[in-house]
Amino acid sequence: MKKILIVEDEKMLAEMYHDRFVQAGFKIVMAYSAEEGIKIALKEKPDLILLDILLPRENGIGFLAKLRQNPKIASTKVVAFSNYDDPTTRKEAMEFGVKEYLIKTNYTPQEIIKKIKTYLK
Repeated sequence: MKKILIVEDEKMLAEMYHDRFVQAGFKIVMAYSAEEGIKIALKEKPDLILLDILLPRENGIGFLAKLRQNPKIASTKVVAFSNYDDPTTRKEAMEFGVKEYLIKTNYTPQEIIKKIKTYLK
């Protein structure tokens, strides 16, 4: 069973994605901040991280910088998902090796699950 870490500060949205991914057969671990996400990634070693870019205190770009600096988790696959569609932020995320930068409002949870599955094959 593939493990996904969802880093999302909006708890209701995070729980909705949690439930949908569990129904699709994934093991899910959750983090509600960038700092918590790094700790959980180190402990749980997820197969993929679904990362919100707009997070409290430290944003998703800061998270990606820390993730890529740590040899234990540097190669973890990441899909960014956010409603923040800034070209500079998108470019930075891609430079940190995100597989895709999805705009939340453009995709249903089922479509996001389908995309995630392609990266976990």
